Amino acid sequence: MSLPKDDAATLSARWTEGVLLKRDVFSTVERGRFRGDSGEVDAVLRRLDEVPWWSFLLARHLFAREKYALRLAKGLNVGPELLWAGRRALVRGFVDGVALHLAKPHGDLAYFRSAKAALRRLRRAGICHNDLAKEQNWLVGRDGRAYVTDFQLAACFERRGRLYRILAYEDLRHLLKHKRSYAPEALTPRERKILAKKSFAASLWLATGKKVYRAITRGLFNFTDREGGGRRLVNDAPVLAELIRKNPAVRDTAIVAFADRRSGVGLYAFVEGDQAALEGQLRNELAAVKGPKPPEHIQVVHALPRDSSGKPRTEILQLVAMNQLDLIEPMMKNDQDRAFLKDILEQRKNLRDRFNFEADLPAS
Repeated sequence: MSLPKDDAATLSARWTEGVLLKRDVFSTVERGRFRGDSGEVDAVLRRLDEVPWWSFLLARHLFAREKYALRLAKGLNVGPELLWAGRRALVRGFVDGVALHLAKPHGDLAYFRSAKAALRRLRRAGICHNDLAKEQNWLVGRDGRAYVTDFQLAACFERRGRLYRILAYEDLRHLLKHKRSYAPEALTPRERKILAKKSFAASLWLATGKKVYRAITRGLFNFTDREGGGRRLVNDAPVLAELIRKNPAVRDTAIVAFADRRSGVGLYAFVEGDQAALEGQLRNELAAVKGPKPPEHIQVVHALPRDSSGKPRTEILQLVAMNQLDLIEPMMKNDQDRAFLKDILEQRKNLRDRFNFEADLPAS
C-alpha cells in the first residue's frame, strides 16, 4: 500500500530519512529531519504505507486520533508538536529525551512534579491520553522535564462529562504507578488512595475488555509491544540468552531489540567475553541447536555496563542497538561508563540504519 501522491510529494521534498524506531501492523515510525518554513529540525515520522491490508482500517483510526490530539495539544509543551499531517502520514517534532523505562529517574521528584503539571495542561485542553500505563510513552527530557508521546489512543472532549473524568483519573493513576516504581517515598497519602482505587471502568476493562484486546492483538495480529521489542524479545531472547551463557568463554549476555527495515524487529546480543573468535563460535552453536532465530547482531564486549546492583544497563544497550547515540551521553554516570561507551561504539554492528546523531559523543 503506497502513500497518496500529495503525501509522497511532501515527504520527498521535506523529509530526510533517519533511524527506524518501530514497525508494526499499525504504522512505521522513524526519526529523521523535516524541513519546515523556519528551517530543518529533528522530527519523527509516522506512516501507514507499509501497514497490511487486514489492519489498515484500525491503523487509520488510530492515526486520525493521534493527528487530532496533536493539533489540539499544540502549544501546550507537553509532548511533540505536530509539524505536518497528510492523509496517511504525519510528522511530529522530536522531543530531546529518552523513554521512562530507559532513563529510570529514581528519586527524581522534580520529574514527577513536571509530569503532573503536564497532565493538568492536557486536562485543561480536554485531552485524555489513555495509554500512559506504558513507560515508553513517558519521556524524560534532556531538560529534566516530563513529556508524553504516542497519542494514538487519545480521546478529546469538548465537555468534561463523566467519561472524561474517568479517563483523566486513569491517566493520573497510571502516572502515580510510575512514581511508585521510581520515587515511592514521595507518594502523598492522597496519591496512595488514588493508586488503591481503580475506577469502575478500569476494573471492568481489566476483567473483560483487556482479555479480548490481548486475544486479538497477540493472537490475531501476532502483536506484542514490550518496550517495542515484540514477540522476539518476549519469547526468543530469554531462550537465546540461556544458550549463549552455556559457552564457557561467556561471562554474561544481554539481549535487546531494535527496529529493522527488512525484518521488522531484530535482536542484538551484547556478550561479555574476551575471545576474538567468540562471535563466530556463538553463531555456529545457535545455528546447530535449531532453536529460535539467532540475533541479527552479536557483539563481544570486555564488560557490560552495569548499575549499582550489578545488573546490565539494558537502557544504554537499547540505544546503541537503535543507533540513538546522541541520547546516551546524558545517561553516562561516571568515567567508567564513558570508557565503555567509547569501546562499544567503535565495535558496534548495526551500521546499516544510522543517522548523524553523534555530535555530542566522546571522540572515538
